[in-house]
Amino acid sequence: MNLSRPQQIFTAFVVFALAACASPSANTITTASDKIIETKRIALTFDDVPRMAGAFFTPEERTAKLISALEQAGVEQAAFFVTTGNLSEPDGLRGEERIAAYVAAGHVIANHSASHSHLRQTPAAAYLADIDTAEAWLKGRPGYRPWFRHPYLDEGGRDKAKRDAIRAGLAERGLRNGYVTADGSDWHLEALTIKAAEAGKPMDMKALRKLYLQTQLSGIDYHDVLAKRTLGRSPAHVMLLHETDLAAMFIGDLVTELRREGWTIITADEAFADPINTAMPDVPYSYGTLIGSMAWEQDIQPPFSPIWMSTDMASRIFERQVIKAQAPIESPQ
Repeated sequence: MNLSRPQQIFTAFVVFALAACASPSANTITTASDKIIETKRIALTFDDVPRMAGAFFTPEERTAKLISALEQAGVEQAAFFVTTGNLSEPDGLRGEERIAAYVAAGHVIANHSASHSHLRQTPAAAYLADIDTAEAWLKGRPGYRPWFRHPYLDEGGRDKAKRDAIRAGLAERGLRNGYVTADGSDWHLEALTIKAAEAGKPMDMKALRKLYLQTQLSGIDYHDVLAKRTLGRSPAHVMLLHETDLAAMFIGDLVTELRREGWTIITADEAFADPINTAMPDVPYSYGTLIGSMAWEQDIQPPFSPIWMSTDMASRIFERQVIKAQAPIESPQ
C-alpha cells in the first residue's frame, strides 16, 4: 500500500461526512453528570506479510521482535494482511512459519491479494482471480478473517464500473473491505533506511525513532480530526502499518505515545465492527483512506492542523537528522 507523494496529497484532500451522531455511540462514555466523554480507539494492522527484508533484521528476526514488542506493549490483537505471492520470493520462503507465529501470538490474518497489483491497472476479472488465489491459501487457516484490503488502497481510481465490480465480487465471496482510517506512510521511511543501509550511510537511531513516531502520530491525529468533521465523532480507527523493521523496533514506543495521548488500543475485530464498515463512498476517484473518501463525498474540507507529514517532509528530515556525517551504522538495540 505504498502511496506516492501525489497520492498522499490527493488522499489528504479527499474528504466526507456520514452524519453527526446526535446520541451517545459505542465510542462515548456517559458520566453521572450526563457529560459525554469521547474515547479515542485504534487498532493496528500490518500489510504486505511476509514482507521483504529491511535495513536491520532478517525477516525471521523481525517477526520475533515484532511479536515480542506487541506482547510487551499489551496489544491483544493486531491484523496482518497477507500478500500470498510474497511466499515464493526469497525473503518469503519461511513466510508461512512467520505468519503462523503471528497467529499463535493471538493476532489475525486477512487477504491482501496474491500479487499486490493496482486495481486501476488490472482488469476486474483478473483482479478478482488474484483475490481468489490468495483466499485459497488463507481460508481455513487459524486466525483467518474474511477481510480484503486493496493493495495501495487503490479501489479503481476514476473507473467506477471497475470499482463497483470489485465491490460486488467481494460481497459474492463473503469478503468485507479491510479499509484503513489512518495512515502515516511508514513504508516510505522504511524505504529510506534500506537505501541508506545499502549505501553504507550511518543512521542516528534516536533520530530515526523520533521521526517514526512523528510521522505515525501526525497521520493518526490528522485523520482523527478529519473523521470528527466528517462523522461528528471519532470512529474506531484502523491504522495502516507495514511489516517493517521500524515497526519491530518502535511499535512499543508508538503504543506508549498513543496511550499518553488518550488512545486505547483495541483489536482489529473491534475496529472493523464500527458502523463505518458498510460505507461505500461514491467519489470521482476511489483511492486512499476510507475517512478521506467519506469526507470528499460530503465536501468536507481537510484541517489545516494537525499537519499530516508528507513523504517529502519526512525525506528532508531523514537526510538532515537521521543520516550522520560519519561513524558506522548504528545497530538497533
